[in-house]
Amino acid sequence: MTWADFWALIATLDGEATQESCRRLAEELSRRPVPDIIGFAERHAEALYRLDQEKFGTLPVVDLTDRDGSPFPQSSDVFLYTRCAVVAAGRTVWESVFFDVDKFAPYTSTEYDGEWLLYVPDQAYELATGKEWDLMTRHCFESYSNRDGWPHLRN
Repeated sequence: MTWADFWALIATLDGEATQESCRRLAEELSRRPVPDIIGFAERHAEALYRLDQEKFGTLPVVDLTDRDGSPFPQSSDVFLYTRCAVVAAGRTVWESVFFDVDKFAPYTSTEYDGEWLLYVPDQAYELATGKEWDLMTRHCFESYSNRDGWPHLRN
């Protein structure tokens, strides 16, 4: 799947990864050949992997503070869901954050949660084949897996 095809599918979310919009995307994707579903999963994992960088992951959650008033850090799960929200916002937003970290920051808000986007490839594959997704993507999208994005975590 080309990046253009991936972003065209993401555009069907209308900027947000809600349960409903992701269900519709999974249904649309399930009507395509299985290699397209796998290609979508690969592009999605790579888009998340590229966002897995310290400059984004160390941003605090914008609308939360600790009891003492200090900034509230993103957990690994929140950081993953935030990256999904950035991808769901579309190509323009996704590309822009690499040049301006301030454009990523609003997506750390509790108002954004892209978790549903994580399940789209699995759901589409299951709808298309009747089988559970058991494939691995080339890129790991879990938080802190991009060693180039987290230089101090390198061994």
